[in-house]
Amino acid sequence: MSKADLIVGLQWGDEGKGKIVDHMAQTHDYVCRFAGGHNAGHTIVIDGKEYALHLIPSGVLNPDAKNIVGNGVVLSPEDFIEEMKQFGTLEGRLFLSDKAHILLPYHAQIDQAKERLKGDKAIGTTGKGIGPAYADKIARVGHRLGELRHPEKLATKITEYFEINAAIFEAMGVETPDYETLLADLRRYKEALEPFICDTTQLMWEILSDDKKVLLEGAQGTMLDIDHGTYPYVTSSTTVSAGACAGLGISPKDIGTVTGIAKAYCTRVGNGPFPSEDLGEAGDRLRKNGHEFGTTTGRPRRCGWFDAVAMRHAVRINGVDRVALMKLDVLDGFEEIKVCVAYEFEGKRIDYVPYDLEEVTPIYETYEGWRSTKGIRTFDELPEKAKHYIASLEAMIGAPIEIISTSPEREDTIVRGS
Repeated sequence: MSKADLIVGLQWGDEGKGKIVDHMAQTHDYVCRFAGGHNAGHTIVIDGKEYALHLIPSGVLNPDAKNIVGNGVVLSPEDFIEEMKQFGTLEGRLFLSDKAHILLPYHAQIDQAKERLKGDKAIGTTGKGIGPAYADKIARVGHRLGELRHPEKLATKITEYFEINAAIFEAMGVETPDYETLLADLRRYKEALEPFICDTTQLMWEILSDDKKVLLEGAQGTMLDIDHGTYPYVTSSTTVSAGACAGLGISPKDIGTVTGIAKAYCTRVGNGPFPSEDLGEAGDRLRKNGHEFGTTTGRPRRCGWFDAVAMRHAVRINGVDRVALMKLDVLDGFEEIKVCVAYEFEGKRIDYVPYDLEEVTPIYETYEGWRSTKGIRTFDELPEKAKHYIASLEAMIGAPIEIISTSPEREDTIVRGS
């Protein structure tokens, strides 16, 4: 019986997981998504062509890999169908959990209405409806993909729910779905997606029993986890490695090698604490050099220096065996590079993530920069100062950095020891 390898983001998302999933998918039979929705995005560059993925697992770019969307995902049929169009036929290569919850347009309306009502206290969500869809799931009023098999029954349930809660939705400015329009949409979703809907829990058990090579991917990053992130400025799902078990129906014993993904610096989208954020020239330069704009929203990302304290926290929570360090080339040309090595909190120096990151001040160490790493594919060819930077990070975070990305291209990837 095989074990499933797992890829997890170690920062605030947008770490470049897509490239590493794509890289590892070349040697795996199945790639499985376990959490999140279409608020997440992976950008993968192959031979100069960009692919933006939001819901479909990154293994779709390997014609020999099969792809599973697990029950922990909230799936927008409208967006999923649109995303499928760029890949032609996917029958036999794509499997959707019948227990995954459906995200419908009214969820996005609720999301946006709540953000408006919060004013300057808004979380800064993508407005895609992810939070309301997960809220419905937890409140036990959500709907699952398996229900698309009976669109008339599902349309009736949804309209009845709106009738019961009419006063609440009216106060929020959320429109009640028209039954006939809703039914037509659900029938269209059924036609497009029913061939892919199945019991993916049973499928996961079968493929692991058959010794297939399985790769698990989540969305966002550890510091956006609903329990372990910078609450309430977090996503609505479990983004850490443990979420793969609940999100796919497998046990902790089924997890193999855990690869954590981190940028050589740090970014964040939306509101919330970000201790190592640089609001000056360096932050602007990181944003420009790294093309730091959201795959899903196009929003400019907040940029700053590598936070070794938060990374050490993420490495421990996820049981990381090895780290993939992304976008090393974005640091090319900086004379000095900072690393947050500790926090000042309530007048004391600490080396852990406290309850409230809003109250910490970063403590930095400075490293000498280097000229260029772009496109380098072997560790020996890296500038000595870049090697020193990597070795220093390894010592601080407590995990080996075994993969290093030096450009968005698939082939510009160093795998140490290979």
